[in-house]
Order: sequence, then structure tokens, then C-alpha cells
Amino acid sequence: MGSRVLHLNAFENFSPGNISSGLWRHPQDRSSEYKTLRYWTRLARDLEDAGFDGVFLADILGILDVYRGGPDEALRTASQVPINDPITLISAMAAVTESLGFAVTLSTSYTHPFLLARTLTSLDHLTEGRVGWNIVTSFLDSAARNLGAGEQLQHDDRYDRADEYLEVAHKLWELSWDDDAVRVDRERGVYVDPARVRPLAHDGRYFQVPDPFIAEPSPQRTPLLFQAGSSARGQRFAAQHAEGVFVHGTRPEVIAPIVAQTREAAARLGRSRDSLKVLAVATIVTGETDEIARAKYEDLLRYIDYGGAMVQFAGPAGFDVSALDPDIPLADIDSNGAQFSARFFASADPDRVWTLREVAHYMGVGGMGPTIVGSGATVADELERWAEVADLDGFNLAYAVRPGTFDDIIRHVVPELRARGMLRTGRAPGTFREALFGADSTRLAPDHPHWSISL
Repeated sequence: MGSRVLHLNAFENFSPGNISSGLWRHPQDRSSEYKTLRYWTRLARDLEDAGFDGVFLADILGILDVYRGGPDEALRTASQVPINDPITLISAMAAVTESLGFAVTLSTSYTHPFLLARTLTSLDHLTEGRVGWNIVTSFLDSAARNLGAGEQLQHDDRYDRADEYLEVAHKLWELSWDDDAVRVDRERGVYVDPARVRPLAHDGRYFQVPDPFIAEPSPQRTPLLFQAGSSARGQRFAAQHAEGVFVHGTRPEVIAPIVAQTREAAARLGRSRDSLKVLAVATIVTGETDEIARAKYEDLLRYIDYGGAMVQFAGPAGFDVSALDPDIPLADIDSNGAQFSARFFASADPDRVWTLREVAHYMGVGGMGPTIVGSGATVADELERWAEVADLDGFNLAYAVRPGTFDDIIRHVVPELRARGMLRTGRAPGTFREALFGADSTRLAPDHPHWSISL
């Protein structure tokens, strides 16, 4: 029996292409159906029945336009474009499920906290407490240009702004309205007791919010908070604000120190080390046997698009590699961003010399996370090993093909995890926070740093 129960999210986005490059061309892929409600409602029902805790909806607000100096390659390869607003999917998926959670990516750089807070409160009401917020600060220059910012703030300045953003959001969600502010007293003619609603009077460096919140408290008040910062500043932000932390890496031994550092940072803030649930990104290719799974993987490799992989490699690196020989070692590329990427990939195999072509081959199925290939038992063994070595609480599982990847996981891996006691077999309807932290944990934990904020 497994030593821990794993939390599983499906890693999705409202686009025909996510982190695998070119696989929308596979004859069994139905990513072009991403615009239809039937795709999302069917997926939501299947995931809930299988025991997944939630759907993680990634998002970006610009085009990955570093590679070849423009958007053409991203468009050609459907590398996270076209992409629609993931918020619009949640009500439909919630309507056909009872316990599945929905973590949506929203940026602190381009949406005012008053508006974001009202949107998530609205969804938390409609889903009866099943909403989470993946907090990002955004990194694309294309987003800054098109959303009126001109250019981005510097990396650490974006996090400073995000700190104040969370302060405002906390005041809106937790402090502006008392629990008993809504009276619905027909005899006295009082719907909301004005004495139980107070203004924020927030006057900060980035935001001024003088008045009360305009939405009544939702079941969770504050949505379940996720974050995926990998830099030192990002880890500090996660330790202070997040309840769920997303990590990615090529081996569990690489992730383990990041997880430990983030948990230790949370403890220094007075939080329990268990107040963070850490989930790693992974892609699974599975079948009835190891041989069948390996054949599926070899077939997927035929559809990898080198240009699409380089679009996703160059975007975060901030360096256009299109003019470089794809077979030269990464270590020979003179760029700070590329050097970071070189170190990242070197950690996958210290004895291996990585080239751009090999990076594209690796990223083509599963992006920068691992691709775990094998039968249900083999995959379960590997998930258990990752969880133990890296001290993980679960996984964000990405797809290679839609919906086949999730169908195969549900058919082959989920029964194996359940047989080992590593996956819950059922859960009564409840909030997203309760799914991760147990019954009676609908609200932020008492040791969460947000409780130090006052009006």
C-alpha cells in the first residue's frame, strides 16, 4: 500500500495546444474540439468519477513570440495560441459535477484586485466553494504591450506588486463583510446589515481601494490559493501566500530541494509544513502493458514539432534560438536565459550533453516535466517514487493527446492507485480546500499569514 494518498489535477488550457508540441496533429487527438462545451463537460464528469481533485486551467495573456522574432511559429504550431478565457469554462463544468475543483490562472499584473475578487467570489458561490486561483505575475512582453502597460515591471517588482495585490484581495474576501452581514430579514426590511460591512480604506503603493467589497462572502471566502514560482523570490511568495504549489523538474531529486526550501520558508512564517500541498507536473503515456505503452510513446514522437518546442523553450528563456545549429551543445549558447535552460536540462542527466534538437525531443511530449511511460503498475510505481523522493502531495497531469491521455490514465493508472490506497475512492460534495486539506477546512488555515492583515 502506498505511504500517502495522492492529489491529482488534470493540467488543461482553453487552447488547442498546451505544453506538448505538435501532438494536435495525431489522428486520435481531438484538440480542435476545445471550443465546444461537450469536450469540457465530458472531461469534468470523467475526472470526478475517477477521483481527481480538480482541473488546473493554465493561461497566458500574450503570444509566445520570442522564437523567430514574432508570432508566426507559435500560430503555425498552436503553441498556446489561439487561447480563450478559461474563466468561462468553470460554470459549465461545475454544473455537471459535485466535488471537482477548478483552479484558474489569473494574473496580478493586468487585472485589478477588486475585479478579480468579485469574479472569483461569483464563481465560488455558483460552484458551492470549488474554485481555486493559480496566482501568476505574467512574464510575456507581448501581454504588457497589448494590455496598456508598455513594458513589464522587473521580475522582483512584479512580486512586490503581487504581495500588495494579495493584501487587497484578502481584505475584500475576509475582512470587509462579517459572516452574519447578510440578514435577508423580510419583516425588518434588511437584506444586508450596514453595521456589519466596513470599507477597506486601502491606500498602498500600487492600489487604492477605499470602499467596501460589493459581493457577499462565498463558501470559501478566499478561493484555494495556488502558485508556481520557481525563482527564489517566487518561492518566498509561495511560502507566504500559497496553499497549493506547482513545481516542475526532470527528476524527483531535482525537485526535492525546491520543495524542502519552500516548506522551510513557510515554517519560518509560522505556518505548518503541511500547510502547503505540492504537486509536480507530469505526463503519462500508459496502456495494458509496458510494451503497449512504449509503442504509444514511440508513435507520439513521430508528431513532435521542432518549431513548436522551440517556441515554448525560447519564450521563458527570453532568447531567440532560431538561428542556432540545433545540434550544438546548450552550454555553448551565450545567453543568460539559455544558460538557465541548459542547467535545467543538465539536471535530467548530468552525463548527457543536451542540444536544442534533444531538448525539442524531450519537450515534445510533456514539456519540461517528466513523461512517465508504462503499464498502470509501472506508472504507479514511478508516481510513488517521485512522491517519496521529492516529498510531493500529488501531480498536475498534462495530456499528450485529447482526450486519450486522460482516458488511458483513468482506465489503467487510477485502478492501480486505488488498489494501493494512493487515491481516494470517493468524496462527498465539498469545497476545493476541503478536497486538499480535509473536512472542516473550508476557510484559510488559522496559521496563514493573511490573518495578520487588518482594516
